[in-house]
Amino acid sequence: MKKNFFIIAAVVCGMSYNTTAYAQFKIGGKKINVTKAVQAGTDAIKAISLSDADIAAMSKEYMEWMDTHNPLTKPETDYGKRLEKLTGNIKEVDGLKVNFGVYEVIDVNAFACGDGSVRICAGLMDIMTDDEVMAVVGHEIGHVIHTDSKDAMKNAYLRSAVKNAAGAASSTVSKLSDSELGAMAEALAGAQYSQKQETEADDYGFEFCIKNNLDPYAMYNALNKLLELSAEAPKESKFQKMFSSHPDTAKRVARAKEKADEYMKNKK
Repeated sequence: MKKNFFIIAAVVCGMSYNTTAYAQFKIGGKKINVTKAVQAGTDAIKAISLSDADIAAMSKEYMEWMDTHNPLTKPETDYGKRLEKLTGNIKEVDGLKVNFGVYEVIDVNAFACGDGSVRICAGLMDIMTDDEVMAVVGHEIGHVIHTDSKDAMKNAYLRSAVKNAAGAASSTVSKLSDSELGAMAEALAGAQYSQKQETEADDYGFEFCIKNNLDPYAMYNALNKLLELSAEAPKESKFQKMFSSHPDTAKRVARAKEKADEYMKNKK
């Protein structure tokens, strides 16, 4: 279905017309918003050729939007004080300037964006120890350092452009998102990292713990705790759906333990 809309956008882009006089026309019994379809096709092209500077600017704008639309904890709250204790001395990681925040939501999750913003959900802080929280933080920063987050942002932009193209032919689809940032947030929520990307981020999280004098088993404990929670959660729950985007977790848990065991063995 989406592919067809892109074909329509491509055809429209090849036409010569006055956008003011011919804002809409009918095809297949549907009204097509020509201007929006053309913009969607243009956005798709832009998504493919986005520079690092474009991604950085987009990431900053995205995080401003996210922080506006989610309840950021205040510094004087228990979550705020705990966050400061954990991250107050971390200003830069591998050349990336970082900033931290806690969303007061029940989700067991965390993420990092290309601009260096790291956000932790209160639900995750509620179930994890300090070291486990920091292992997850290290994992998410790893996604940024390895450019996984940049690629996800680029793909989300492309996916939101696809939605714009679909919205050109349907007022109902169009209303699903009031802004491109909202569409990108939705696209990013459904993004999935590959097994290789997750494994590399796990390794980064492990090394992050070692560098910051944290428990070498923190990455293992955090992953294992999430695995146990996913087994207990209802099959169609939000947690199960979120967790399903992290592939082969049992293997990652075993691998994290092996790395910690090897580290402790060599340390003796």
